[in-house]
Amino acid sequence: MHLTDLAWPRVDAMSRDIPVIVPVAAMEQHGHHLPLFTDSMLLREVVRRVSGTLGDRALFTPLLWIGNSDHHLDFPGTLSAPPRTYLDLLNGIAENLLQHGFKRLVFLNGHGGNEVPGRQAVFELRQRHRQRTDLLLLFATYWSLGTGSGPAADLGTEQTEMGHACEWETSMILRLAPHLVAPHQNISPVPPGNPFQPASRGWTTRDRSAPGHIGSPHLATVEKGERLFQKFAQEATAFLERVITWDGRSWNG
Repeated sequence: MHLTDLAWPRVDAMSRDIPVIVPVAAMEQHGHHLPLFTDSMLLREVVRRVSGTLGDRALFTPLLWIGNSDHHLDFPGTLSAPPRTYLDLLNGIAENLLQHGFKRLVFLNGHGGNEVPGRQAVFELRQRHRQRTDLLLLFATYWSLGTGSGPAADLGTEQTEMGHACEWETSMILRLAPHLVAPHQNISPVPPGNPFQPASRGWTTRDRSAPGHIGSPHLATVEKGERLFQKFAQEATAFLERVITWDGRSWNG
């Protein structure tokens, strides 16, 4: 069920236990071969599949297309909300929904750069409402909701984790909008490397990749894209089922 399709009395009549999902993505460079809107396009398709399965048991807001993409600003076309601005934006959206009485809020994320401010936003939100015992405030990235570290071997991908304009994303855009994919078969891979792990290193995309991609876009296929979409939609649906069936009190979900 989509908030954009409803008049306010219909929203007012809803149970406040219904989960509200806020999809958040980005508008940023994706190498020489993928469109700037890649993250938003991919998350929008995952949401389309998930919302079709969940029907009226979950409420989806419009996708927030601007994200925290400062690390991509060396590449023209990238639009970014700086980290603090982005954090405040997420907090503000959540406060709107809480004011309307909703209690189960999920930011469903489609861009890696949103993860740190997104987690901080739900942390700050919980501290402001620390006396309440009925809130469930979550930030979740769609490709990280499975039980394993990456797609199963039978999906046929070489990569085991999300990169950037990589085998996964290129495959999914090939499945979704092949006319927007520039020739990629001869693009050299850019490995993720080991940036002083397990420490967390501050970085810009230029530190890691001159062309802008990270991963192996030359391995992408339409078939892999469909299998990835199926996997991610199934995992996101299973995750949101847990939110729907939460008992409204317990720590475990």
